[in-house]
Amino acid sequence: MAHTEVEIHIDKKNYRSPNPTTGSALYSLGAVAVGYDLFEEIPGPGDDRLISNDATPIELMNGTHFYTAKQSLNPGDGEFHTR
Repeated sequence: MAHTEVEIHIDKKNYRSPNPTTGSALYSLGAVAVGYDLFEEIPGPGDDRLISNDATPIELMNGTHFYTAKQSLNPGDGEFHTR
């Protein structure tokens, strides 16, 4: 399989990546911090795709957008408050 280079976006920053690549290469390229996951933005109403930080091959397209998010989100203190 021939490798090409494509332009992608991670957290709204432009990068050039070999294509195909791996999840771990994308985590390194975007300097994804420990405790964060990388997601591929999927257009439409469906869920975005979690990118595993491993050697799984990933096919990229020019202009693909990725973003990072904390692995465990804390939506609040668990208490319900009324006004």
